[in-house]
Amino acid sequence: MRWCLLGLLSLDIDMSTLGYLVPRKSTFPSGIKALADYAHGKGLKLGIYSDAGSRTCSQRMPGSLGHEQKDAETFASWGIDYLKYDNCNNGDLKPMKRGDMHPALWADKLGNSWRTTMDINDSWESMVSRADQNEVYAEHARPGDWNDPDMLEVGNGGMSNDEYIVHFSLWAASKAPLLIGCDVRNLSKETLAILGNEEVIAVNQDPLGVQAKKVRMEGDHEVWAGPLSGYRTVVIQLNRSPEFRIITAQWDDIGIPPKTVVEARDLWKHTIMDKRFVNKVKANVRPHACKMFLLTPLPLSE
Repeated sequence: MRWCLLGLLSLDIDMSTLGYLVPRKSTFPSGIKALADYAHGKGLKLGIYSDAGSRTCSQRMPGSLGHEQKDAETFASWGIDYLKYDNCNNGDLKPMKRGDMHPALWADKLGNSWRTTMDINDSWESMVSRADQNEVYAEHARPGDWNDPDMLEVGNGGMSNDEYIVHFSLWAASKAPLLIGCDVRNLSKETLAILGNEEVIAVNQDPLGVQAKKVRMEGDHEVWAGPLSGYRTVVIQLNRSPEFRIITAQWDDIGIPPKTVVEARDLWKHTIMDKRFVNKVKANVRPHACKMFLLTPLPLSE
């Protein structure tokens, strides 16, 4: 596996007399192009942050309002791979003129992903609520156009390992951009095991490109599911309670034909379950944790 990390940098920049953005030499003495070349040499990609208003949200840097073409040309000349475009200080222009409300409904014509939530923070409640908000727009996700519930908090220390596994599982099944938000220079073994889980990443990158949805909710436990290529299905049994829960995923909820026999692979244990399953799969799930299974239909002879 080769990671593709996007460093979203809030750049320290001035405006030149010609209206083009230029790097502040005290922060980027070799320039942004040199930084991009360095990142690319490490097998990474480089992202940059800008704003559709006169200033960025921090008020410290100029936005791109009125300079959109020049800024796009500048970013391209620097070798930037990814643009995160915010919408602060926009002069209170009406949404119907700018289209800033519910970008999932219109942004596919302008970009490859769009935020569906407010900013995330490194806590359980923030994380699961962002997953809920993002799920509302599941029907708008497709190859090349993705819902973004904000960056991953995995590895930042505010949640337990089980909670971070839930975080990564939901983002992967939701086909969200997997933007790492922790310091990649100091990854713990536990964090690396989560962010480097190739089987879960493969669910995120599945070519069918269908976002998983919440198909059953019973109090504080839920079943999320979505189709994958090759007639497979990903299922997440999520326990949002502080106690153990037995959670059952029914075929009629997750879209598998009745009486279909499936093989279940646990994507976090990297093992195939000993038994075959028909009509449902049941799991005992720890508090604030989940099970994530890849279900593959078997021939009738099996």
